[in-house]
Amino acid sequence: MRITVLTGAGISAESGIRTFRATDGLWEEHRIEDVATPEGFRRDPVLVHRFYNMRRADAARAQPNAAHRALARLAKHHDVTLITQNVDDLHERGGSPEVIHMHGSLLGALCAACGLRFPATLVMRSIDPCPGCGKPATRPDIVWFGEIPYHMERIWAAVEEAEIFAAIGTSGQVYPAAGLAQHARRAGALTVELNLDTSAVSRDFDQHRTGPATVIVPAWVAELCPPEGA
Repeated sequence: MRITVLTGAGISAESGIRTFRATDGLWEEHRIEDVATPEGFRRDPVLVHRFYNMRRADAARAQPNAAHRALARLAKHHDVTLITQNVDDLHERGGSPEVIHMHGSLLGALCAACGLRFPATLVMRSIDPCPGCGKPATRPDIVWFGEIPYHMERIWAAVEEAEIFAAIGTSGQVYPAAGLAQHARRAGALTVELNLDTSAVSRDFDQHRTGPATVIVPAWVAELCPPEGA
């Protein structure tokens, strides 16, 4: 069965990674405009690097939870395309064989001058030279507000081909990710929302399951897979 899964901050929250919420205009006590936009990086790259160094350290300390491991199990029995809005690597460490990071990754670095991508160090600095062009213009390889998410052609194709589309731990407030369920439904997929609460786009889903991801995701996966050990 072809299953496309979109995950958001809610699945990592139970591993101790704080979710992003913009209702008060702040993220970890910082203004969104200061730490999650190209303009903010140009104004104060030192602040932005300090912020993401903290995020990278937090992600390194976190451990995959039962929901991450359940999705890895799902991939063993079905043709799964796993798309995440998260920038941590908990899906990979949880056993998922391939993950599409539409908003980039804390493990990646990007040169704002020449566009070269390369592995990030645990601590990045504004004065670090790009290994390609040598300019001190390296930034986290994260998709910021105002930038286009990665791998969108591949993502739209996976959504259109899915028999089941599931969104897990997403708020439904950030586009284009919030529009994927509607697109999948129009293409004929069964759409399933698994969330702590209903999202802003709950109307686009055929089924709704609410509760902690570590509870409802393993239960949903168990319905789609043979019994463990069978």
